[in-house]
Amino acid sequence: MSQSDPQKHEGHNPFGELLGLHFTSIEDGHSRCSLEIREGHFNPYGVVHGGVIYSLADTGMGGALYSRLKGDERCSTVEIKIVYFRPVTSGTLTCDSEVIRRGRRLAFTESEIRRGDRLIAKATGTFSIFKADGGLG
Repeated sequence: MSQSDPQKHEGHNPFGELLGLHFTSIEDGHSRCSLEIREGHFNPYGVVHGGVIYSLADTGMGGALYSRLKGDERCSTVEIKIVYFRPVTSGTLTCDSEVIRRGRRLAFTESEIRRGDRLIAKATGTFSIFKADGGLG
């Protein structure tokens, strides 16, 4: 990995930490992260809010791409498409993500979110790649 490992730096991903998201691996265009479901993740119907699952996929795909960035590069989500297959009410969600193609300015990524061996959702995403000093705007 060309940059310092984000999973070892508390405060590196404040939103992920707020959700309770933890990376277990980030290397060579792949990442795995997990999230233990808690009451604050539920929507009004008592199932995990889709935004929680979306955030798991987005963060996982960003982590996978992070492992392929040079020291002076950063990335930002351009778009994500997600398909939800099953509702979740408890347990731990695991997100496996990978970089499918990394170009000079854009990368295409995929994530699968599972609870045990059951597929919960699948996502694809496009990320912008830019120089750290170039900013987003």
